[in-house]
Amino acid sequence: MRGSAKAWLERIRGLPLERPLSILNVCGGHERTLAQAGLRAALPETIRIIPGPGCPVCVCPEEDVYEAIRLALEDNTILVAFGDMLRVPVNVAKGEVRSLSEARAKGADVRPIASPREAVAIAQTYPTKRTVFFAAGFETTMAPVASMLCEGVPENLLLLLSGRLTWPAVDMLLASEAPGFEALIAPGHVATVMGPEEWSFVADQYGMPAAVAGFTAESLLAAIHSVLTQLLAGTAVLENCYPASVRRGGNRIAKQYLSRAMRVVDANWRAIGTIARSGFALVEAFASHDARSLLALSETAQRRRAGEMPPGCDCARVVLGKVLPTDCKLYGKACTPRSPIGPCMVSDEGACHIWWTSGIRDSRSGRQGRPTYAA
Repeated sequence: MRGSAKAWLERIRGLPLERPLSILNVCGGHERTLAQAGLRAALPETIRIIPGPGCPVCVCPEEDVYEAIRLALEDNTILVAFGDMLRVPVNVAKGEVRSLSEARAKGADVRPIASPREAVAIAQTYPTKRTVFFAAGFETTMAPVASMLCEGVPENLLLLLSGRLTWPAVDMLLASEAPGFEALIAPGHVATVMGPEEWSFVADQYGMPAAVAGFTAESLLAAIHSVLTQLLAGTAVLENCYPASVRRGGNRIAKQYLSRAMRVVDANWRAIGTIARSGFALVEAFASHDARSLLALSETAQRRRAGEMPPGCDCARVVLGKVLPTDCKLYGKACTPRSPIGPCMVSDEGACHIWWTSGIRDSRSGRQGRPTYAA
């Protein structure tokens, strides 16, 4: 996997690519590298790199955000969440609180945190108040949350858990009649925790080339080269292009914490629907810290457009790799990072946010996904 980004680009440009080829990348970190380094513009025009379901904020159920807002507005409650979650909007009537940031502006005690340990520290500091940790994220986030639980947490700390696994969404796409891509770049951070073999189903079950990539341009280009050479040869394997961090078996300690604190369940993805065995829930041993089982969290179905994306928002299709961010009619117009409408424009792992902040303003050749950058 050695070689500079320039060397990998030269190898890719030297491949006999006679037709357009589409590659899905799953990770928001990968998408950030692709956009900020301008790799799409540097690759041959026959290669289309599609952003996929790599943003946990984007797929977090709208109902969960609504529940977090309701809890935040209750007396004697501190609501903590990872920073991106504070600006995610929900579908409510005009004039109602539509995000945790707005709840905070109304006087709710809402606090952004960067790690689960901060949630523990806050709960310990205010033992007479209820602290609710709205924990959304993929496997790499759920592992430290599980570790926090296993190491012991204060009685007044509850979890509103919205954890998801990444691979089931890709499995769902591959099982569809038209997945829209011919190769996959698997997320390096998830493979570091769970092991690269979690992604072997892509090649083994669906005959599709796959490669695990890190977050440098060199690692990403090595992975792109790997799947392209596989496509040209008519083969399909999973190659590890991030050997510095990814080992077979993953992080065994992290996986032990996950198995001790959480179980895998069917789970809802915002505006996408329920995906089998794609979510995390607390095991019975930690039921005393489960906000959903202890608090009255209902009535979400009574809201108009509950669970859906905002009107006109294409975030669900962006997450599924069906359209590019620039295909959304709201992109850069009604929806910007300063005033986001959909979750893909909120999170720094969302494709829309990444494209806009990287200067991508339109897609010159539409479906090829070769963006035009602002001067």
